[in-house]
Amino acid sequence: MTMSDQDTELDLLFAEARQAHVDLPDDLAVRILTDAEAIRLAATKTAKPRSQGFLGNIIAGLGGWQALSGLAAASVVGAWVGFAAPSFLPDPANYLMTQDASYMVANLGLEAAFLEEAE
Repeated sequence: MTMSDQDTELDLLFAEARQAHVDLPDDLAVRILTDAEAIRLAATKTAKPRSQGFLGNIIAGLGGWQALSGLAAASVVGAWVGFAAPSFLPDPANYLMTQDASYMVANLGLEAAFLEEAE
């Protein structure tokens, strides 16, 4: 058979199937409708999901656990750099413990600039 013969036979088969009228048995239709109604009622009775709580809302607001882990890592690194600053940065503990502004200027090495402006 050629392709056109197969198409013709298939078209005839589909036309015959369209003309055939088959009714569902009454008990099958009733069972289908009963099952559909039971499923519809079960879907409306589902419980609402529980609230995440205060901590869960905060974590969700920050972007979830992945973002929170990055925030925690950055916080730890920032605290470490703050307490154990590299030698080329001024020591922040000296600024917190001293009240004398001239001491802070002397530590920065900018006293010459301030003296020139004062003259």
